[in-house]
Amino acid sequence: MNRSFRMKGPVYIGSRLETFIDDWIIDRMQGATRVMHRPSPQNVALVFNEPWEGNTSGVVTVFQDADLYRMYYRGSHTDYTGDEVTSYNPDNDHDQVVCYAESRDGINWYKPSLGLVEFNGSSDNNIIWDGPGSYTFAPFKDTNPDCLPDQLYKAIGIGVHKQGLSSFKSQDGINWSLSSSGPIITDGTFDSQNLAFWDPVVGAYREYHRDFYPGTNSLGNLPGRDIKTATSSDFYQWPEPIWLNYSPGRIGELYTSQIVPYYRAPHIYLGFPTRYTDRGWSESTKSLPQLDYRRIRASHSEREGTAITDGMLMSSRDGINFDIWPEAFLRPGLKKVGNWFYGDNYQNHGLIQTESLVEGSPEEISIFVSEFSHQSDYTAKLRRYTLRIDGFVSVQSNLAGGELITRPMIFEGNNLEINFSGSAGSSIRVEIQNSLGYAVPEFSMDKCEEIFGDDLKRIVSWRSDSSLASLNGIPVRLRIELKDADLYSFKFTKDKVHDI
Repeated sequence: MNRSFRMKGPVYIGSRLETFIDDWIIDRMQGATRVMHRPSPQNVALVFNEPWEGNTSGVVTVFQDADLYRMYYRGSHTDYTGDEVTSYNPDNDHDQVVCYAESRDGINWYKPSLGLVEFNGSSDNNIIWDGPGSYTFAPFKDTNPDCLPDQLYKAIGIGVHKQGLSSFKSQDGINWSLSSSGPIITDGTFDSQNLAFWDPVVGAYREYHRDFYPGTNSLGNLPGRDIKTATSSDFYQWPEPIWLNYSPGRIGELYTSQIVPYYRAPHIYLGFPTRYTDRGWSESTKSLPQLDYRRIRASHSEREGTAITDGMLMSSRDGINFDIWPEAFLRPGLKKVGNWFYGDNYQNHGLIQTESLVEGSPEEISIFVSEFSHQSDYTAKLRRYTLRIDGFVSVQSNLAGGELITRPMIFEGNNLEINFSGSAGSSIRVEIQNSLGYAVPEFSMDKCEEIFGDDLKRIVSWRSDSSLASLNGIPVRLRIELKDADLYSFKFTKDKVHDI
């Protein structure tokens, strides 16, 4: 990853969390490298087995709202084994509905009977919207301090005006209505999960949507799928969107973005896009699971049999220029049915923090991923995946040891706290240097107490009577020595202990 988007000179970090999702804070490394960590599959969170749901249910948004976790998703179904495929047509909005689920722990989800929308003669269901816009309905809770009470929850969706995205509003997140007479965004293709949110760092709304990037796709014969963005002060007036930029470059076609400010470090935008790849009918394609069914799907549209989707990871400091990992964050995996198809492995929009199912372990980050999608003989599901907190990327070294040196920074606080993982034989030590790279005597490497173990918030200590507060406001560097260890994040704090 390059540093093409860095600022020059010392950077002010105050007491904010800094991760290694990018190399923005790193000046140089020796004997160490940045490593991406893939999420681990956990329980099935939701099964799309209701009559109003089906095998193409998706477009999932999840967020925590006080002590409640909310989930929104599209209910839809397609029968690929019939003579005609019509129910997945985006123009058929009445065939798609917006559904709602809740959870008290983010792990166990239920579908409340809301009595709002009639389906097949009954309103005993969890449908919250069945009108235009259901195809890609994407809500968020508006944290803008000037937000009007009746618009506390907002959403965008394609369908009301086929040429663009319409806006919706709700006071309680359950009862929704249109909030604009016409489309608020028109420059794009939109047939994917488009999204928006209030950005507290810049004090504006951000939106991300899909379009076709000028060029070719993986087969070289069509424009490529990619992502545009814009910002707005009022959510209703948007300027012409611009394309995202990627370092080290475009790695393929991106169907979704799933971009969100990282809740522990809102100045960092995390994205979990779905990569779309189509290599045609190669021998490897024919060796993928369920070849006969793959051919059935291809009889309606060839890419339904040949294309595959997986999950990616990217990050940004400005919401436009993204560092993207060329390798997949979420691989399709070893399952021999309901897998390696176009439509699988879509990551949801939103991150939540949940209890670990491993006794005695701290909380972790949960994301949700589609599986068995677009299958005629299997029920589509949503599986929960987990990562340790801040655990997307680490700086890692082997037992021989390595080190990283940060760029000059200005901090506020009297303690340095690190999130790290190591073995019984691991070691981490930290030296604080001045901006020229010379050790501050009171915080030199030989005075640092050796650290080993595995912790989300370990305080670094030195055999010194001086306080880190004496360095507040002065440009310093960190020189961090690691042996058989992963370092995920660090921050300067004002207290000895704080909650994750």
